[in-house]
This record gives sequence, C-alpha cells and structure tokens, in this order.
Amino acid sequence: MSVKNLFKMLTNVPFIQKAELIIERSTSFVKRFIAMLIISSVASGICVAQSFSFVALGDMPYGNQNQTYLSYRSLIETINRSQPKFSIHVGDFKSGSSLCSDREFAEQLKHFAMFDAGVVYTPGDNDWTDCYRLNNGGHDPLERLRKIREDFFKPEVSLGKSPLRLFSQPQTHADFDEYVENQRWMIDEVLFVTVHIVGSNNNFETRDAEAIKEFFERDAANIAWIRSAFDLAQQNKYKAIVFAFQADVLISRSMWEDFPSWSGFRNSIGQTLLPLAKDWAKPVLLIHGDGHKYHFDQPFKLKGAVIPNVTRLEVPGASDVRAVRVTVDLDKEKVFSTELLKP
Repeated sequence: MSVKNLFKMLTNVPFIQKAELIIERSTSFVKRFIAMLIISSVASGICVAQSFSFVALGDMPYGNQNQTYLSYRSLIETINRSQPKFSIHVGDFKSGSSLCSDREFAEQLKHFAMFDAGVVYTPGDNDWTDCYRLNNGGHDPLERLRKIREDFFKPEVSLGKSPLRLFSQPQTHADFDEYVENQRWMIDEVLFVTVHIVGSNNNFETRDAEAIKEFFERDAANIAWIRSAFDLAQQNKYKAIVFAFQADVLISRSMWEDFPSWSGFRNSIGQTLLPLAKDWAKPVLLIHGDGHKYHFDQPFKLKGAVIPNVTRLEVPGASDVRAVRVTVDLDKEKVFSTELLKP
C-alpha cells in the first residue's frame, strides 16, 4: 500500500483503527517504519492541547517621537521575545493631535516591519477620519484613507517580517473591491477577522456629506464581511471567532439602549455581529482599542441579557504602553485568557 493511500485512510477512521490498519497494510520494514512515524504524529496531535498565543495592541505610539518611540520599540522587542503566532494592531498608530503626514505613515510602516511574526493592522480614526483637523495638517480624510490602503495593505499578506497569508474582502466580495483592509485568516480551528470600524462614531458625522456617504458604503461592506465570517465558521465548523476593530462601539450608548439611532455602530455591531454571535453560540472574542484602558469582560447585551459566549478585550494605549498576549485553548471552558506585556 502506498504512503499516500495510508494518509488518505487516516481521514476516514477513528484513531485506534488508524493504527491497526497502518500496521496491517504495511508489509516492508520501510513501510512499517513510516507507519510508526504516522501513528506517533497522529497520537501527538491528539494528546497535545490545541493552544496558541497571539498579541493584541493599539492606540500607540502616541506623542513626541523622541519620548514615545523608544518605549514602543522596546514593547515590540518584548512581543518578539514572547514568540506569538502573530500580532494585531487595532489602529490609531498616532495620536489625534499629530500630523497625518506621509512621513508619519512611513515611520509606522518601519515599526510594523520590526515585528518578527506577521502583524495585521486595521485602521483607526486618528489614522484618517480625524486628519481634517488643523493640528493634523488639514488633510482630506478620504485621500488619507486611500494612502493607507495603498501603503499598508498588500494582496493576501500581512505586515511583519514573516507575513501571514490572508484573505481580504475584494477576493470574496466583488461589490466591495476597495475594502482591502477587511481581512481574515484561520489558525487551527479559530477564524480571525478584521473589520474597518473606527472611533469618532465610525465617521458617521453630519459635518460632511462626503463623510456620511463614506460611512454608509463602508458600513454595508462591513456588514457583508461580518455575515460571511459567520457563514464560513458555520460551514467549516470552526470552534471560535476573533473580530478586531478600532472603535469602542459602546461609547455612544444611551440610558435606554446600547446602539441608539445616532450610533455609527448600530447596524454593524448591534444589529448584525451581536445577534449572529448569540445564534452561533460558540466563543467569540471582540478586540478593540479607542479607550486606552485594559478591559477583559463581557459588556455586550441583547434585550438586556448578557451574551454569554461573547467576550470583549480592550487593549491599553496612549500613555499606557502595554500589549496583551492572548492565549487560545480550545480544550478549556474559557477559551481565551490574557496576559499584559510591558516594554
């Protein structure tokens, strides 16, 4: 029996039968030796817990380069020493009062190139929507968004020294071919998804008709991307989903509801992601920044009741230059656990 057929057989029978069949069908010494290696490999796959770690960070570096870059680069060194599978930067790679210049963008690309593993970046409001401010240089936010898409997003790969292989929305949704920043990838049986949802009420601002138009178009793309993620997870029987975006989506909640009509997060989060997560019923982790304070909790509700399978991780940021190492263990009741990393 060929080795190829032995491997094919492994996918169709339980482990004990795998071992018996391999030994039985292997006649020569070489085949028996290969068979024992296969059995050993299968056994280790069963015995070793399905766990891995990644790092989440965002809202940094903020402030004067001479003061902040040193600590930020030291944090990247700490992240590299921890040897995560990858890192996710949830946006705001500059403060809301600093220039949105090409030079600033180039500096942040250099920082992403310092990560040993792949690093996936999703834009924040400081990176483009707020660039109209005079202290940001008075830029056209939509021009800055085009520049970010051009500089920070390459087809099918992440940033970092060892880029991850990714899928982006234009590959699967022809109607949303400009949203290269909406990306997803899979590690083991966990689906990771970035969604371009930013602070400043997700650019749902009445100050500018162009901003309103941009918001509705991106909101439609985000909703389609979120729905397709749950469809994919259902089809492939994934065991958990991690979503990453920049905004604190609860910041606009009122006394009566978490996602009032004026919230830029009502459609994508309140009416799409949260109901789908509740129905899916498997672990979902939502990672965001924006508030600059570390939280690892369950603040999301539907009809007044906490959604038990949805956990929120808010990363530190601004003056709190720390990252969060997230361990994923599918064999544990609480799939996600966290550890803070400092420079």
